[in-house]
Amino acid sequence: MWEISIKNGLERSDFNVDPRRLWRMLLVNGYRELPIASEHTVAMGDVPPLHKDPFDPILLAQARVEGLTLLTADKAVAKYGEGVRKV
Repeated sequence: MWEISIKNGLERSDFNVDPRRLWRMLLVNGYRELPIASEHTVAMGDVPPLHKDPFDPILLAQARVEGLTLLTADKAVAKYGEGVRKV
């Protein structure tokens, strides 16, 4: 939601997502929020710098620490391999 809110605020023509609506819809559909904890930020040290997006390493670190799979449509994120599934 952090990244989505930032991108929405930039008013990019290629990004049209209302973060408030998305957040409500995720919660209504049973998704839980995963706060960023110190354990996640420490685990970022195990994520190689494959590209410059500052959000992707924390998302991947969270997924790995929590034993989850990070779903992504982003080809660059999919290159991380372990713990990531391209959809």
